[in-house]
Amino acid sequence: MYFVYILSNWSDSVLYIGVTSNLSRRLYEHRNHLADGFTKKYNVHKLVYFENTNDVHAAIAREKQLKGWRREKKNALISKSNPQWIDLSRNWE
Repeated sequence: MYFVYILSNWSDSVLYIGVTSNLSRRLYEHRNHLADGFTKKYNVHKLVYFENTNDVHAAIAREKQLKGWRREKKNALISKSNPQWIDLSRNWE
Protein backbone atom coordinates (compact mmCIF):
# COMPACT_ATOMS: atom_id res chain seq x y z
CA MET A 1 0.00 0.00 0.00
CA TYR A 2 1.25 3.48 -0.88
CA PHE A 3 -0.05 6.79 0.39
CA VAL A 4 -0.06 10.26 -1.10
CA TYR A 5 -0.57 12.73 1.71
CA ILE A 6 -0.86 16.44 2.40
CA LEU A 7 0.39 18.02 5.60
CA SER A 8 -0.21 21.53 6.84
CA ASN A 9 1.03 23.70 9.67
CA TRP A 10 -1.09 24.83 12.63
CA SER A 11 -2.41 27.90 10.75
CA ASP A 12 -3.01 26.03 7.45
CA SER A 13 -0.81 28.52 5.62
CA VAL A 14 1.76 25.97 4.41
CA LEU A 15 1.19 22.70 2.55
CA TYR A 16 3.52 19.76 2.00
CA ILE A 17 2.76 16.86 -0.33
CA GLY A 18 4.53 13.54 0.00
CA VAL A 19 4.33 9.84 -0.80
CA THR A 20 5.17 6.89 1.46
CA SER A 21 4.55 3.21 1.95
CA ASN A 22 4.10 3.62 5.72
CA LEU A 23 2.02 6.67 6.63
CA SER A 24 2.16 6.22 10.41
CA ARG A 25 5.96 5.96 10.41
CA ARG A 26 6.34 8.91 8.07
CA LEU A 27 4.09 11.09 10.21
CA TYR A 28 6.16 10.15 13.27
CA GLU A 29 9.30 11.25 11.40
CA HIS A 30 7.72 14.58 10.43
CA ARG A 31 6.40 15.28 13.94
CA ASN A 32 9.69 14.47 15.61
CA HIS A 33 11.80 16.41 13.09
CA LEU A 34 13.89 13.34 12.26
CA ALA A 35 14.82 14.64 8.81
CA ASP A 36 16.05 18.07 7.89
CA GLY A 37 14.02 19.83 5.26
CA PHE A 38 10.83 21.69 4.53
CA THR A 39 8.56 20.09 7.14
CA LYS A 40 11.10 20.61 9.90
CA LYS A 41 11.82 24.20 8.90
CA TYR A 42 8.14 25.19 8.70
CA ASN A 43 6.80 22.88 11.44
CA VAL A 44 4.44 21.11 9.05
CA HIS A 45 2.97 17.93 10.52
CA LYS A 46 -0.84 18.12 10.55
CA LEU A 47 -2.28 15.44 8.26
CA VAL A 48 -5.15 17.10 6.37
CA TYR A 49 -5.54 14.74 3.40
CA PHE A 50 -4.41 11.34 2.17
CA GLU A 51 -5.29 8.76 -0.42
CA ASN A 52 -3.93 5.28 -1.02
CA THR A 53 -3.16 2.92 -3.88
CA ASN A 54 -1.47 -0.44 -4.41
CA ASP A 55 0.59 0.92 -7.32
CA VAL A 56 3.79 2.79 -6.44
CA HIS A 57 3.95 4.35 -9.91
CA ALA A 58 0.39 5.67 -9.57
CA ALA A 59 1.25 7.11 -6.15
CA ILE A 60 4.31 8.92 -7.48
CA ALA A 61 2.36 10.21 -10.48
CA ARG A 62 -0.43 11.47 -8.21
CA GLU A 63 2.09 13.20 -5.93
CA LYS A 64 3.59 15.00 -8.93
CA GLN A 65 0.12 15.91 -10.18
CA LEU A 66 -0.91 17.43 -6.83
CA LYS A 67 2.37 19.32 -6.52
CA GLY A 68 1.63 20.91 -9.90
CA TRP A 69 -1.77 22.22 -8.85
CA ARG A 70 -2.42 25.80 -7.80
CA ARG A 71 -3.02 26.36 -4.10
CA GLU A 72 -6.75 26.99 -4.63
CA LYS A 73 -7.23 23.57 -6.21
CA LYS A 74 -5.30 21.86 -3.39
CA ASN A 75 -7.43 23.70 -0.83
CA ALA A 76 -10.61 22.54 -2.58
CA LEU A 77 -9.41 18.91 -2.60
CA ILE A 78 -8.68 19.03 1.13
CA SER A 79 -11.91 20.86 1.99
CA LYS A 80 -14.04 18.36 0.07
CA SER A 81 -13.06 15.47 2.37
CA ASN A 82 -11.91 17.41 5.44
CA PRO A 83 -13.90 20.69 5.64
CA GLN A 84 -12.53 21.67 9.06
CA TRP A 85 -8.93 20.84 8.13
CA ILE A 86 -8.58 18.76 11.29
CA ASP A 87 -5.56 16.53 11.87
CA LEU A 88 -6.78 13.21 10.47
CA SER A 89 -4.16 11.34 12.49
CA ARG A 90 -4.98 12.93 15.85
CA ASN A 91 -6.36 9.67 17.32
CA TRP A 92 -3.87 7.27 15.74
CA GLU A 93 -1.48 5.04 17.67
